[in-house]
Amino acid sequence: MSLRVGYAVCNINPKMGFGVMGYYVPRHVKGFLHDLETSAIVLECGKKRIAVISVDVCSLTVEQADEIKVAVEARSGVDASSIFISTIHTHTGPVLTPNSLFETTEEEIDTYFAFLKSRIADAVKMASENLRDAKVGYGIGRVADRVAYIRRYKMKDGSTMTCPPVDDPNIDHPIGEIDERVNVVRIDRDGADSIVLVNYGVHADTVNGELISPDWPGWMRRTVAKALDGTKCMFITGAQGDVGSTNVHPKDGDMNDTEISFDNEMKSPGMARFVGRAMAGTVLQVYDKVKHVDVDDIDIFHKTIQVPANVPTPEELVLARKYNQLHEEGRDSEIPFEAMELTTVVAESARMCKLANGPEYFEMGLTGLKLSEIAMVGIPGEPFTGISMEIKRTPGWEIVLVC
Repeated sequence: MSLRVGYAVCNINPKMGFGVMGYYVPRHVKGFLHDLETSAIVLECGKKRIAVISVDVCSLTVEQADEIKVAVEARSGVDASSIFISTIHTHTGPVLTPNSLFETTEEEIDTYFAFLKSRIADAVKMASENLRDAKVGYGIGRVADRVAYIRRYKMKDGSTMTCPPVDDPNIDHPIGEIDERVNVVRIDRDGADSIVLVNYGVHADTVNGELISPDWPGWMRRTVAKALDGTKCMFITGAQGDVGSTNVHPKDGDMNDTEISFDNEMKSPGMARFVGRAMAGTVLQVYDKVKHVDVDDIDIFHKTIQVPANVPTPEELVLARKYNQLHEEGRDSEIPFEAMELTTVVAESARMCKLANGPEYFEMGLTGLKLSEIAMVGIPGEPFTGISMEIKRTPGWEIVLVC
C-alpha cells in the first residue's frame, strides 16, 4: 500500500476588540502582528484516512475539540475517531471560554467558535481533496542556545517559584531538565508542496500585549517556508508546562529586542522573532538529512486513563476562597503577591475552589498515532517536559512526538 498525503491552511483571525486569552489580566484585540491559522495534514494508506490538525489558539476544551471533530467528519468524510488535533498554545490568541475579565460575551465566543470550527473543517476538506503520493522521513535536531529554559526554580529559602525575577539572588537551581530534541518529520509529495512537521516543547508566550500573533511558531513556519522553496511548515506543541524562553541570568545580547514583562519573562515581538528564527535554523539543519522510511500502515487509537485530582484540604480552601473572591472582584492589588507569583496564586486558588468537592479523579483522554516507526502521543493540558522525556523512552519506536 502506498501513502498519500494532503495539506491545507486557513485563516482564523478573530474580530477587533475580542478577548485575548493567556493571562489573568484583561486584554482585547487591538491589531494583528501576524495572521492566526489552522493547518491540516490528511494521511491516507489503504482504507485508512487520518487528519492531523494544528490550531493557532491557546487551548480548546474537550467538548470544543469533540464538536470540531464532528464538523470535520461532516465536511470532509474523515471519521471523527481518526482526528488528531492540537493547539499551539499561543498567549496572543482569542479567548474561547466565557470569563468576566475579557468583556467578551458568551454569544460572541459562540459566534467565533462556530467560525473557527468551520475553518478547521474547511482545511481538512481541502487537504482531503489534495492527496498526493508521498514519502516520509524524520530527523531529530537540537534546540538552539537561548531558546528554552526550565522556568520552575527551587529558591534558596526552600520555596518553589515559577518565573522568578531576573537575577533574583534567592534563585538556587531549576527544577527539571531541558529536552533538547527537536522532532522533525518531512513529507515529500509528488507534484505538490512538501510539508515539514515540527514538534518541540517551549511556551508560545514570547510576544505579550494585545496584538494577535501565533507567537514564535508563526515566525518559525514563515522562516522555514521562505528558506525552503515549495515547503510548508506545521507546528505541533510538545510538553512545555515548565519550559519558557527566559534566561533568569541574562548576559551578552540576551536582552536585545526584548524586555522583562509583568510576569518576569522576556517578551516582545522581537523575542518571538528570535525564538522562531532559531527554531527554523534547527529545522534547516535536519531537513536535508532525514531518514526515509517505508510507510505501509497508519493507525490511530484513543485511550482514557484516570488521573488523581489535586483536591485541596479544608485548611487550604480558606485562603483560596479569599484570594479567588478578591481576583473576581478585580482586587488583585490586595493579594500579597506580584508578577508570576500572583498569576500562580490566582490560578491555584481558582483550581482549589473548583475542586472543593472533588472529584477524586479526572478522566484524561490520550491519542496515539502510528506512521511506520514514527509515533505521536497526544496529552491534554500542559504536561511538564519530564513526562515527555519518560514517554520518549518507550521501546520499539525510533522517534516519538509527544504533543
